[in-house]
Amino acid sequence: MSRPLHLALVALLALAPALASVPARADSDGERARHALERGEIRPLDAVLAAARAAVPGDVVALDLKRDDGRWLYKLRILGSDGRRRDVKIDASSLKLLDVDDDD
Repeated sequence: MSRPLHLALVALLALAPALASVPARADSDGERARHALERGEIRPLDAVLAAARAAVPGDVVALDLKRDDGRWLYKLRILGSDGRRRDVKIDASSLKLLDVDDDD
C-alpha cells in the first residue's frame, strides 16, 4: 500500500469513533457504496486497487465511486514512478478497465 493511501486510511480509522456518533444519511456516498457492495453491484476496494495497479502501476492518490448511465464506475488517479498522473476508469462490477487518460 502506498504511503499516502496508508496515511489516509490511518486518519480515517482514527476518526471512526467520532464518526460513529454522527447519524448516517441513507443518501450519503458511503452509505450508497456500502449498500451497492452488499447487493453485489460493486466489488470490494482491495480488488479495485489490485485491478487498477495491474493496468497502471503506481500509487493511487485519489479514488471516487460514481453512478453513470445506470452502472457504478471507480475513477482513480494514479501517480506513476515516472511522475506522470493517469486517470483510470474501472467498471465497479466487472473490474474491467474502461479508460486511461494521461493527466497533462
